[in-house]
Amino acid sequence: MTDLRTATRRGPAGSAMAVPAFRRLWLAGLVSDTGDWLMFIALPLVVLQLSGSAVGTSFAFLLELAPPVLLAPVVARVTDRLSHRLVMVVAMIGQATTLLPLLLVHDRSELPIVYGVIIAQASFGAFFLPAKNALLPTLVGLERANSANALVGLNNDLGRIIGGPLGGVLLAVGSIATVALIDVASYVVAAALVLSLPRSRHTDAVPSADTSTEGARTGGVLRALTDRPTRDLVVVTTVASIAQGLFLVLFVFFVTDVIRGDEADVGLLRGVQAIGAIGAGLALGVLGARIDALRLALIGSSAFTVITVVCWNASFVSHAVPLYAVLFAAIGVPAVFMGAGMTSLLQHATDGSRRGSAFAALGLGQAVGQAIGITAAGLLQEPIGTLPLLEVQAGAYALTAVLAFVLLRRGPRRVRS
Repeated sequence: MTDLRTATRRGPAGSAMAVPAFRRLWLAGLVSDTGDWLMFIALPLVVLQLSGSAVGTSFAFLLELAPPVLLAPVVARVTDRLSHRLVMVVAMIGQATTLLPLLLVHDRSELPIVYGVIIAQASFGAFFLPAKNALLPTLVGLERANSANALVGLNNDLGRIIGGPLGGVLLAVGSIATVALIDVASYVVAAALVLSLPRSRHTDAVPSADTSTEGARTGGVLRALTDRPTRDLVVVTTVASIAQGLFLVLFVFFVTDVIRGDEADVGLLRGVQAIGAIGAGLALGVLGARIDALRLALIGSSAFTVITVVCWNASFVSHAVPLYAVLFAAIGVPAVFMGAGMTSLLQHATDGSRRGSAFAALGLGQAVGQAIGITAAGLLQEPIGTLPLLEVQAGAYALTAVLAFVLLRRGPRRVRS
């Protein structure tokens, strides 16, 4: 095991795309992320149509955050003891199956079905992401971790551009059943691609450290949090997730109330965030192996804070939508740097036998942080106002950057194994 400062010593490496198995995994991610964005756009609209209230929509977002919190101990044990490839395939098949009840949704009386689907999707998803993040280093090697994480993140942004608008169109011309069936197909295709990954000691071996009685007693989320590098990364990520939760609720109010934009402007500014992220993802996909992950995380968190502060305070000078389009596009670059850097640091700082637990703990922190941010924004937006709360949100990102510099740059200390 290594500490965070020495975790990313670089050796000769190229892009993760040079690894054939990774190319299959990447394609699987692109297919499933596109399907996810279909549903991500369609489900909140359906909830709003059926419930007739923003409260119902906010409740749907909070439901999605509950499984990563409640299931974190189970996720840690499963992803540490079973093949990561197997966990991913079962999770995707589970997500495909649990979308089928949406075929029965037609009116308000079936709203509980929608909520049930949201919970089921998030439950299986809670297993998928830690397994995928734990699998990547064994698939491409730690020296290509930055490249692999950036390219995996690129899938989400490509999926947003393709699946986001398509989800709205399909819902408008068809129904939630149409969207559900296409998303089911995307999961099946992605699962088949992951299943085609080579069966080897790298992708299918059960780590011996966690198959023993001793490992079963000492593994899991709590054990992961006793390791300082993991705990430090969880703390930094949780604070950033609080800021992200605030943003999810306040963004629409900023566009419509602060800069006086309309619904089209909301869609434009939400979409352009993918532009900078795609550029950064492509660049890191090629050059990521040559860049220190710690430096990447620190630069990303600092630049993200600066652009966030500029974005909210520019409203005192101008309400021109093109200005904010540039700012929101630019912020995608440090977002990719920060995400890829943090993920790579955690992959380096933990060994394969407990990497699933570490990412389960990270998912727990992200879910708790977003829940705090979403709840706070929902309760405080009206009495305090949008812009003051966005200044708090920018402050949360500033705190994230400070914590990253203080915690992630600590001196050598080995992770317990």
